[in-house]
Amino acid sequence: MLILRAATLADIDAMWALRTRAVRIGCAAYYPAGVVETWSAAPVPRSYPGLVASGGAVIAQEQGAMLGYAILDLVAGEVDAVFVEPAAGGRGIGKTMLAAVERMALERGCTRLYLSASLNAVAFYQVAGFVVLRNAVYAHPCGIALDCVEMEKALAGSR
Repeated sequence: MLILRAATLADIDAMWALRTRAVRIGCAAYYPAGVVETWSAAPVPRSYPGLVASGGAVIAQEQGAMLGYAILDLVAGEVDAVFVEPAAGGRGIGKTMLAAVERMALERGCTRLYLSASLNAVAFYQVAGFVVLRNAVYAHPCGIALDCVEMEKALAGSR
């Protein structure tokens, strides 16, 4: 049975390891191999401890194993991350976590969510109700330029 729980600072290393696997496997067909390798080797962002400590991160787990995580920047209303363990893809875990961070945003008075989607994730976010704003290039701190798609979603039930 899938359980969602709040992420803690102690989860960050495991979250980042899951993210690295997800980037290596999920992005390989969308970005050049050298870009994927550099991207997946990047260290944990300095922003992660603050985002996790703020209460904006959820972990999806089953029988104690982490199967995914999602992070919402509660101040900016930006979905910072949604990653699912590659072997657990297609089970609705990403959808469940995204719905949880949307509820979190609504509880804090957010009316819209924003994100920069990697190319492999655009369809996932479109199915979840996000609309494309524009194609963009994200200047990753590790020195690479990542093609991405900026998206937004008006939250149902927002005032």
